[in-house]
Amino acid sequence: MRTGRIIKSISGVYRVDSDGELFDTKPRGLFRKKKFSPIVGDIVDFEIENVTEGYIHHVHERQNELKRPPVSNIDHLIIVMSAVEPNFSTQLVDRFLVIAHSYELRPRIVVTKKDMASETQIVQIEKDLAVYQAIGYQTQFVGKDDDVEAIFDAWGDGLAVLSGQSGVGKSTLLNAYRPDLQLETNQISKSLNRGKHTTRHVELFERKRGFVADTPGFSALDFDHIQKDEVKDYFLEIQEYGQDCKFRNCNHMKEPKCNVKAQVEAGNIAEFRYAHYVQLFEEIAARKERY
Repeated sequence: MRTGRIIKSISGVYRVDSDGELFDTKPRGLFRKKKFSPIVGDIVDFEIENVTEGYIHHVHERQNELKRPPVSNIDHLIIVMSAVEPNFSTQLVDRFLVIAHSYELRPRIVVTKKDMASETQIVQIEKDLAVYQAIGYQTQFVGKDDDVEAIFDAWGDGLAVLSGQSGVGKSTLLNAYRPDLQLETNQISKSLNRGKHTTRHVELFERKRGFVADTPGFSALDFDHIQKDEVKDYFLEIQEYGQDCKFRNCNHMKEPKCNVKAQVEAGNIAEFRYAHYVQLFEEIAARKERY
């Protein structure tokens, strides 16, 4: 019996990396009976049938799991945004951060295409990134001439998963790091200000300090698994200041003696972050009422 990590899954065949050796494996029938499917990122025990093939007998417990696209045991979720084409959006960053925290993932923010941005845009993005750095997020603002190895190494050990809308440069970043991959990239649609999907499945690629995955571009972020009362926990500074509100279950909307609103007024919580919190809270509240 050997142990390895699933790095690719196509049509019920799971490619497993075990100490650098690759095996195409299939799950034993017991998984079907339990209605359980292995996913990319899973650590599995498998039996070798011949030189390159085998059968999965056991899937180790997952540290965490992203539902869409399905990938598990993520050490770093890299939220990739672009400075321009499509334009940088703090609202989108905040939505990705909420998704990341809801799945107990450790997110960091990478902004690409710095070389394509104007001086005014660069100044504004750096100002926005300083807000995220103050909260405790790791950020990188990169252009095509930056040392791509240093960018990837900064993410630390383990599995780093690239997420972000289409067209922000996830595949371009990977191609710069691993030219042998020759991943398909696409121009963004000028009218929609977003890219076409180029990545159609999740696959893990080796990097110096572990693995990296490119994920299919997100056109919509799914908040169905999040309740309105949970949103405040996924804005880290709001969660922290909220501990000093008068009411323990304060949602920082219209409640009296709300410390969060006081901190927004005092400039300790960025107004744009609070506005995005309110917007998402109301969006989820309306959805729940409808159903």
